[in-house]
Amino acid sequence: MAGANVKTFTTANFDAEVLKSEKPVLVDFWAPWCSPCRMVAPVVEELADSYVGKMVIGKVDVDENGPIAGQYGVMSIPTLAIFKGGKLVDKIVGFRGKPDLVKMIEAQL
Repeated sequence: MAGANVKTFTTANFDAEVLKSEKPVLVDFWAPWCSPCRMVAPVVEELADSYVGKMVIGKVDVDENGPIAGQYGVMSIPTLAIFKGGKLVDKIVGFRGKPDLVKMIEAQL
């Protein structure tokens, strides 16, 4: 399960929680059957703990929320995307280590 600081985004709350967020948002597009997604999950949780108050971090299950994945061109998972001011500003596709993700986040803060 996701850590305490990792939010769950769905088609119902994506607009309010991600697109209308005052802070930048890191969205982890994943699915339960995806091995690399499970590998990146602990990294996402660490990042969520590190960036409390600076950035919102959460996950979208692409199986349950297909329209969101489709809207942002998410073809393969994991895809980690940063939204800022309601727009997709950066994304990494595939498993990457924490340093790459920190670099991507820092560039948007």
